Amino acid sequence: MGRASKEQAQENRRRIVDTASRLFREQGTDGVSVADLMKAAGLTHGGFYKHFDSKEALVDEATAVAFDDFAEQGAAPAGAGDGEGDAKTARGAFVDHYLSPAHRDDMAGGCPTAGLAVDMARGAAGSAARHTYAEGVRAFARQMADDDEGDDGLARLSTMVGALILARAVRDDPLSDELLAAARAEVSE
Repeated sequence: MGRASKEQAQENRRRIVDTASRLFREQGTDGVSVADLMKAAGLTHGGFYKHFDSKEALVDEATAVAFDDFAEQGAAPAGAGDGEGDAKTARGAFVDHYLSPAHRDDMAGGCPTAGLAVDMARGAAGSAARHTYAEGVRAFARQMADDDEGDDGLARLSTMVGALILARAVRDDPLSDELLAAARAEVSE
């Protein structure tokens, strides 16, 4: 077999990163082996190291892509309108979606702040992925803030992410929906 073209190599790398982004949010970084990841991406295991020096390098890139994709999906309320009322309305709609059973159940396509939190907490201090994750959290908190100070954005974000993580942990219990509703009520005030 011949070598893949530069375009095909770029497409393969993107497929690996996109697949990793979803699988890491769904199963955790330690829960996904390189072999399983490559199989899910439809590529051979041996091809991984043509694209990445290590799994850690992939975790960093997949974390950045997860935050970018989450924002691009319209998941974050940035630039929601021209006026303060428009921004609050957009943020309210975002909060309703974020704290919904549908988002709770879509771990692979859901918020990377919640989906990767435990992995980042257990990861190596000072790692590139942890830095990328922190930057994503900062940006998300700014989007949730009423003003440029951002302090209320941190509180909103903490409430929402905490509720989502807890609701996912007990999703087969009525407590799950109660957690989502309580957080929606708290953040919407």
